[in-house]
Amino acid sequence: MQHQVVSREEWLTARAELLRKEKEFTRLRDQLTQERRALPWVKVEKAYVFDGPSGKETLDDLFDGRSQLVVKHFMFGPDWSEGCVGCSFEMDQVQGALIHIKHHDVAYAVVSRAPFPKIEAFRRRMGWPIKWVSSCNNDFNYDFNVSFTPEEIANNTAYYNYRQGAPVIDEMSGRSVFYKDEQGQIFHTYSSFARGGELFLTSYAFLDITPKGRDETINGNLTDWVRHHDRYDATAA
Repeated sequence: MQHQVVSREEWLTARAELLRKEKEFTRLRDQLTQERRALPWVKVEKAYVFDGPSGKETLDDLFDGRSQLVVKHFMFGPDWSEGCVGCSFEMDQVQGALIHIKHHDVAYAVVSRAPFPKIEAFRRRMGWPIKWVSSCNNDFNYDFNVSFTPEEIANNTAYYNYRQGAPVIDEMSGRSVFYKDEQGQIFHTYSSFARGGELFLTSYAFLDITPKGRDETINGNLTDWVRHHDRYDATAA
């Protein structure tokens, strides 16, 4: 791996210039975060009932006594044998945050269209202590634009990541945020899809400061190298 090599003084000059750009990026990110919170809300009128570890559970139940809820739209279709590798990659990395956000009035739940027994078997295999429910008997995934009919896929009419005709498969990834007021009304406040999920991939934060970076040179994404965490070569542990 060849790279420019300079004196310590030259390196400090270059690093200071990059720091200026990093600080500018941080300020822009703070501004974007404020604008995200200022988005208008949509009241959730439909009653969604999921299949979960406690039987039938509503969207209200997923708040678990809190006023804010983050839902991970996990790619796991009814006929899939296991959950998506990329979604699993994300799930591995949110585990450490859960204890903290739960003590800051934020609940976290995962929703997939696979039947609950299949979900539960995969959750146990992965060892994730998370709330994961099935939407196989409701329209939740379709209403929040992460599941698609064969007709939508064939006719190139799927609406994903805020555009019509996006290239999709039957299940796609995302996350949606909800707020519940004192009267029990639930509002949809935010959703993100596609590369919006990179905010939650702390592995990328490490890779992005290394000399080789993400080093994704085949497909240009995490499918080049990420595996379910129980399928990596044990010798690399």
